[in-house]
Amino acid sequence: MSGKSRAAMMEETRAKLISAGRKAFAEKGFADASMDDLTADAGLTRGALYHNFGDKKGLLAAVVAQVDGEMAAKARQAASGAEDTWAALEAEGAAYIELALDPEIQRIVLLDGPAVLGDPSAWPSQNACLAETRRALMALAEEGRLKPVDIEAAARLLNGAALNAALYVAASTDPKKILPRTVEAFKALARGFLAT
Repeated sequence: MSGKSRAAMMEETRAKLISAGRKAFAEKGFADASMDDLTADAGLTRGALYHNFGDKKGLLAAVVAQVDGEMAAKARQAASGAEDTWAALEAEGAAYIELALDPEIQRIVLLDGPAVLGDPSAWPSQNACLAETRRALMALAEEGRLKPVDIEAAARLLNGAALNAALYVAASTDPKKILPRTVEAFKALARGFLAT
């Protein structure tokens, strides 16, 4: 067997496990997702799961990274038609919050993810979002559109506000009702960074 085909097989195994984990975690939640059931659904053994992810928590981390990465991509897509850097930044944050209505995202990223994996600000996918926010704020500062604030602190506060707003919506008893008010509050908070 060539090295390339072995690598392809390993990647295929990882993809199968992530897909099965994503389905199980979305439908049953992390606590109720059986390792035996999700490996059987993937047509693999527990050994494959242990080899690739260490344990069920490791698989959840991979699933969260995939789903959270998709959230970031959807948020960027929502901002792609914005008229300027600020409008794009604001639209991206609002879109991220709105994704909290998706049941899969609610369960995997916003409810089970923090409960099992800990502080989302330490997740690699959140750090990628932070880097994007930092770049946008640096561009806005160069344009003279921001108040004189520390860019790193501002980026962390904006990302934290969007994430916490999404967590708030996901945990709400009536997410659709509170979503518009939450997005509006996020925008009001974010606009506080703009120079007058």
